[in-house]
Amino acid sequence: MTYKETINYLYTRTPMFQKVGQGAYKEGLENTYALDEHFGHPHTHYRTIHIAGTNGKGTCSHTLASVLQEAGYRVGLYTSPHLLDFRERIRVNGEMISEQRVIDFVEKEKDFFEPLYPSFFEVVTALAFKYFEEEKVDVAVIEVGLGGRLDCTNIIHPVLSLITNISFDHVALLGDTLEKIAGEKAGIIKKDVPVVIGENHPETRPVFEAKAKEMGDPIIFAEDASELLYHRSNRNGGINYGTKHFGKIKSVLGGFCQTKNTNTILHALNILKDPFNLSEKNIQDGFKNVITNTHLMGRWQKLHDAPTVVCDTGHNIGGFQYITKQLRAQRCKTLRIVLGMVNDKDINGVLSLLPKNAVYYFTQASVKRALPHEEIRTLAEKHQLKGNSYPSVKEAVEVALSDASSEDFIYVGGSTFIVADLLDSQIFPIFA
Repeated sequence: MTYKETINYLYTRTPMFQKVGQGAYKEGLENTYALDEHFGHPHTHYRTIHIAGTNGKGTCSHTLASVLQEAGYRVGLYTSPHLLDFRERIRVNGEMISEQRVIDFVEKEKDFFEPLYPSFFEVVTALAFKYFEEEKVDVAVIEVGLGGRLDCTNIIHPVLSLITNISFDHVALLGDTLEKIAGEKAGIIKKDVPVVIGENHPETRPVFEAKAKEMGDPIIFAEDASELLYHRSNRNGGINYGTKHFGKIKSVLGGFCQTKNTNTILHALNILKDPFNLSEKNIQDGFKNVITNTHLMGRWQKLHDAPTVVCDTGHNIGGFQYITKQLRAQRCKTLRIVLGMVNDKDINGVLSLLPKNAVYYFTQASVKRALPHEEIRTLAEKHQLKGNSYPSVKEAVEVALSDASSEDFIYVGGSTFIVADLLDSQIFPIFA
């Protein structure tokens, strides 16, 4: 098989949540255990860090990986979903798995896993864990796919469990209350493994405390004692931080949500610094170089000047609580918003947060889960959001650019898939 044929095989023969949604979710870990047994429990050959949460998982995962790389470790990084290339999900020291390794894995192992009828994520997780073993990584940062308790990454026994936050997302699968969702995320808490909770609520804190007590784990709530002394935006679009234990940190990530992410990461680093012998410089350089070290994309990513164009993968109420504050803070002549969402999100909840004085360009991503652009426009009008709709992200962005003056600000987002289509359109040059 060619690489293209291999990827098409994975997309069509194994149900993929990224494309079809809830129908791809398989409850239970039977397939995961079978695959793990078949490959000889590869995750036991290196240390792991496990990261769950509704928002911020990717940023925390990439930043911790970057810090560990700066300390000289060979670091595996497993995240999802991807934006442009499937191989973004599996990296070692920032380098994507090769096309040939993907081809070889599928060709060699499909006769074993086909009878299991595994999900896409089950197969890819097995590939990632085996690849990290073959590449002799020292440590792997593993991001949960969905939930935690029944996620197929949850067979690892990490050195640290980190849960970023809890918000309403995937409620059909994880529960319709914060307590229920927290219970699913708390499933990654393992016996005698320290736990960091980034954000908590009165509804979720008792859930985490009870699980940590059951497992005999020390638990840290990052909001109880901030590691940050101050934070200020810098002229390059990032944020400068003063910290209690790691000196001054210059982060290249500038989204309003990054202050809470950074506090969470620093609490995690307080735990990891001794076993991994992390220096203050390792940590500072890890934040400064996270994009070049790990190729993180889509986090309040600036793509163009005059007009300013920014994209962000935030896609639920929890994410848009920060995004809308940042949009309102922009000093520009006209705020233009290119927006699309998928059909399993709280669309009305997000629309209710958005500024009414912006010009909107409603669109849809090229996935089955995408909400039709005409439908999102109709829903938006009920929230007094005005604009036209366009059948593709490329067309919507091109119209927004043609309408804009050099003093305008254009935001593109609402879904990971909107950002993926934007980056794939090649309207703006990016790294891959």
